[in-house]
Amino acid sequence: MKMNEVFLLKQGELVLKGMNRGRFEQRLISNIKYRLAPFGSFNVYALQSTVYAEPEDGGADFDAAESALGRVFGVVSVCRSARAAKDMDAITRTAAAYLRDRLESAKTFKVEARRSDKTFPLKSPGICAALGESLLNAYPRLTVNVHKPDVTVFVEIRDRAAFVHANPAPGAGGLPVGTAGRAVLLLSGGIDSPVAGYMMAKRGLEILPVHFHSYPYTGEESRQKVLKLAEIMSRWTGRAEPLTVPFTEIQENIKKYCPENMFTIVMRRFMMRIAERIAIDNGCAALITGESLGQVASQTVEAMGVTQNVCELPVLRPLAGMDKEEIVVISRKIGTFETSILPYEDCCTLFTPRHPKTRPSLEMCAAAEREFDICGLVERAVKSAERTRPPRF
Repeated sequence: MKMNEVFLLKQGELVLKGMNRGRFEQRLISNIKYRLAPFGSFNVYALQSTVYAEPEDGGADFDAAESALGRVFGVVSVCRSARAAKDMDAITRTAAAYLRDRLESAKTFKVEARRSDKTFPLKSPGICAALGESLLNAYPRLTVNVHKPDVTVFVEIRDRAAFVHANPAPGAGGLPVGTAGRAVLLLSGGIDSPVAGYMMAKRGLEILPVHFHSYPYTGEESRQKVLKLAEIMSRWTGRAEPLTVPFTEIQENIKKYCPENMFTIVMRRFMMRIAERIAIDNGCAALITGESLGQVASQTVEAMGVTQNVCELPVLRPLAGMDKEEIVVISRKIGTFETSILPYEDCCTLFTPRHPKTRPSLEMCAAAEREFDICGLVERAVKSAERTRPPRF
């Protein structure tokens, strides 16, 4: 942390929320406090469409805090700034000292000013001219380039102080997690479902991951892989405590009683029943899956229809219209890809039929499930679910 530093966190969609904006801002502030807690003591508050995060002592880890803030949904840019008195001499001194490393390594620059405090004597063009002249004198190697500068120096004249920063880091965008409610994410060990959870968290949903584990057909490495994915996701989604559901009894029943070509469909119908029960028990209003239309045999329109048919809660499929490469790009961005491709099988791949039914009907599903004690199997699975608390990020 350097001289009198503070984070200015710019809001995106929140500024359009009208009468509900206060509720969204308060949730954003709460999420920011939670993310910053491991890195020091910060005073977090909102003014003029900006959230301020000010260190309350000299022990804050600003580098780690900046990285964490870049993953908070609801923030569109992270400006690591220096505070200055609302006086041009103070502003020019602060800018020259605070941005020294950037300006010494740059060849070109420009200045942009925003004057929220209209009582400040200079208007924005005058602020830019005065600061630009001062920086040219302090760093003679620099030249002005208003189109593609190496460094853009920003000056913000706000109610309480002036702030100087350069080249803000992009934020995560979206809406604060929790403002849209809660949802259960069916989390496998693959590439798709963590991306689906990330995308719906970006739209304000708090995520409860649910994973189905078939010991001994799937080993402890498979379960740990999924817990690692949940841990990585929590860097974006915040409080995500996965539930692991034992699925062995159900899969053994499916293998015993169900026609092979219906294995996958019936298995997914059981997963949806169990996920919905967990959702209702935990105050969740929807389910999220990583299904992408046509990607595999169980992800046809007909298959999605009969698996969703067992639920009353809405089923959100944010990846439905995406191809695999688009999904992989996001997976790499959020850091889950390398874990997702570790070679540990999950319960879905172990019981994949040789010739799966791609266009099942509800009548086929009813016939395939005729021999099952559906209520008993679902009840035992729900009661045996285990919760894991991942590390905090």
